[in-house]
Amino acid sequence: MDIQKIKDIIGGDEDKLNKIFALQAQLDGDIRQRRGLDAPSRENECEWIQRKTLAMLSELAELLDEVNFKWWKNPKPVDDDRVKSELVDILHFFVSMCLTAGMDADELFCRYLEKNGENFDRQYGRSEKKGYDITDR
Repeated sequence: MDIQKIKDIIGGDEDKLNKIFALQAQLDGDIRQRRGLDAPSRENECEWIQRKTLAMLSELAELLDEVNFKWWKNPKPVDDDRVKSELVDILHFFVSMCLTAGMDADELFCRYLEKNGENFDRQYGRSEKKGYDITDR
């Protein structure tokens, strides 16, 4: 896809993460409608998250295949485009799971900020959780 086409899809200053969530919700709805699937609900949320987790694990395995994780085989040249494509596939299922769990882009962003801060605190010994500070070795 060329840059101008991407800019046309994104539109002006629209937040990219919100756009990703909106596009994923549209895709999920289209797939459900075309395949006659029930929409995720509170009753079947766990089942849908399990399905999407398995799909994401499959995509993670495909990513591993692209980066020569099999030390017992001769390595092949890494195809950067295929690596990036697998990462996007993983993102599709991750965002779909967020939507299934009732999380939007704003909540994901806020939770990311909180966890990122906690991860930094752990590395510098500023967390209640012990075992991360490198001076504690």
